[in-house]
Amino acid sequence: MEQLAGILPLILIFVVFYFLLIRPQQKKLKDHKNMIANLKKGDRVVTQGGIIGNIHYVNDDGTLSIEIADNVQVKVAKGMIADIAAK
Repeated sequence: MEQLAGILPLILIFVVFYFLLIRPQQKKLKDHKNMIANLKKGDRVVTQGGIIGNIHYVNDDGTLSIEIADNVQVKVAKGMIADIAAK
């Protein structure tokens, strides 16, 4: 019985960490993967480097062509898209 009382606080700490840290991080990762999978031409995106531009072309090799200025396009890996910006 005393052994159970010694392990119980550790179990409680793990449960708290799961619900406050692990679970929200997994949800955020799932939402980001879903956003990456649904990128399409014309979406206004923000890269992790802070560059804002419109998707000009979605390549099959996991990259995007983003137009950041008139006739200026950069090739970016899909995983480097941080967010879809408001239009």
